Amino acid sequence: MAGLRELVRAHVCRVPFENVSKLYCMKHRGLRGLPGLESFLDGIEKFNFGGTCYPNNFYFYQLLANLGYRTTLCGADMSGPDVHLVSMVDLEKRQYLVDVGYAAPLVAPLPRDLAVDHVVGSGRDRYVLKPQDAEGRSRLELYRDGDLKHGYVAKPAPRRIADFRAVIADSYRAEATFMNAILLARFFPDRFLVIHNLTVIESRGTVSDIRKLAGRDELVQIVAERFGIPPRFTSDAVSGLGQLGDAWN
Repeated sequence: MAGLRELVRAHVCRVPFENVSKLYCMKHRGLRGLPGLESFLDGIEKFNFGGTCYPNNFYFYQLLANLGYRTTLCGADMSGPDVHLVSMVDLEKRQYLVDVGYAAPLVAPLPRDLAVDHVVGSGRDRYVLKPQDAEGRSRLELYRDGDLKHGYVAKPAPRRIADFRAVIADSYRAEATFMNAILLARFFPDRFLVIHNLTVIESRGTVSDIRKLAGRDELVQIVAERFGIPPRFTSDAVSGLGQLGDAWN
């Protein structure tokens, strides 16, 4: 268990959730699907990219499988069916939900055999994993300032990445969430950092420090400073966006 916990924590500390690379690669490379593994790793090494849920969770699933973990790729429902990916890992007679692609401080595997809610707190946010329902599904709910903001239902049925081809392509539609917003999130040893459009949120313990940015030029600068992503990528990504939408809607 210690090894799996260390792998999850290392991943969320090094590989951010971000859609800057998604916007850039769609515009300049015509990408409408999952980036290849080599491209994904090059982006991390050279430009401090990460990805959205699809590459982050799928390639971490592959890593765990190649390391010998009994892991299952699963779909999760949000606004529609199977619009999110997670892994479920069987270890030491228990099963864990692993999600390194939710822009959340889920730095450890989450046990699924719950009798009561499992809560992960970060500043103003609370992530609540509910006990399994009658169909063996796990519901994760995000509460912000006490109000339900977002969530998903993870389903234990084994899936293949090919099953998500249409959903991934759909995420590049002009009206899709991450074609109309900027969201970056990364965990650090002492804090959890989120940049959502023109807002920077740094959470330490139960406190969130929220800062509003002056405009898109400052956004480009802050992304470079805090995430190490070269300014040209963020500048290019935001240049094609109109009114910025809520990434959690």
